[in-house]
Amino acid sequence: MAREVYSVPVVETQVASLKKKTAVTTSWISIDGKGQGVILDVDKYAIMRRVQIHARDLRILDPMLSYPSTILGREKVIVLNLEHIKAIITAEEVLLRDPFDDNVIPIVAELKRRLPQDDLTCQGQGEEEEHPGMRNDMDTGEENEFPFEFRALEVALEAICSFLDARTRELETDTYPALDELTSKISSRNLDRVRKLKSAMTRLTNRVQKVRDELEQLLDDDDDMADLYLSRKLAGACSPVSSSGAPNWYLSSPIIGSKISRTSRASAVTVPEDNDVEELEMLLEAYFMQIDSTLNKLTTLREYIDDTEDYINIQLDNHRNQLIQLELFLSSGTVCLSIYSLVAAIFGMNIPYTWKVGHGYMFKWVVILTGILCTSTFTSIMSYARHKGLVGS
Repeated sequence: MAREVYSVPVVETQVASLKKKTAVTTSWISIDGKGQGVILDVDKYAIMRRVQIHARDLRILDPMLSYPSTILGREKVIVLNLEHIKAIITAEEVLLRDPFDDNVIPIVAELKRRLPQDDLTCQGQGEEEEHPGMRNDMDTGEENEFPFEFRALEVALEAICSFLDARTRELETDTYPALDELTSKISSRNLDRVRKLKSAMTRLTNRVQKVRDELEQLLDDDDDMADLYLSRKLAGACSPVSSSGAPNWYLSSPIIGSKISRTSRASAVTVPEDNDVEELEMLLEAYFMQIDSTLNKLTTLREYIDDTEDYINIQLDNHRNQLIQLELFLSSGTVCLSIYSLVAAIFGMNIPYTWKVGHGYMFKWVVILTGILCTSTFTSIMSYARHKGLVGS
């Protein structure tokens, strides 16, 4: 019995391989302390090896999964998931996902502009050589300088707060005129427009609330804020001090190794206490107030929508009451006309009666008396309805 041989087309194999590669490969950009960016087309395993994080932390940045806004401090990195900003911050570089996204491109440009500190350092060294008396002031400035990870975190927080505030202003611009138009004219078109705007406001409020809750949670826990001090933890891990008085990790770091050459001449580098988070707390509080202000705008907008709905409901109730009054008038008139029809039906029967003969003059009196009876009945019903408050006076 001959063996059957099946051949797989080479083209189909290459297409399947290309699809698989596309599914797992993600575009990242690496921005270092000099503001230089490098595009990385690597999979998640390469990122895990590069920054040494677990898969569960990297899964937070997966756009295919729905994770809330998160700021996580790990041993060597900060995992940042704020809406479209999905980044991994280390002590020396920032890895930003999807750098070609329309909402991410301005953030990349801002990181490249604000992360570099070399120009300031070189300028400071020149001024120190010309004016030795300015050394103390420059050393104080270096102590107050933000670490690299905080500068990157500040750019991300500023971007997401500005983005959400801009979306809120756009929603306010569209919502207030729509509500005013709805109050002046209640129509299906206006109601549907306000319904869509209210749905958009609810979704935006949830997004702003998640970012605010994450910042509030960080501010409430000093340990979580201490985990974000990557440079401090790196200094503690590399505690051995070189002959010049500075830790070895400072000298080997291409970013901050050149910044401590002056301070290391005077004394050894002092590592601040682990529970000193005042610097980061002030940074987070500033953007917490900004995102809280955005949430207050949305709350005010929701209250305005609720007030408009109450006003519309009052208008609809008023129209409904007017329709009920009209129905009462029509029902009362129908009852009175039915009495008139009853009398006409009685006298209109084709049954011979003796009193019909020779009494033609009674026709007008029957019509007049029946009309007076119907009018009196209608007047009595209306008077009773006004007395009970069923119709307006």
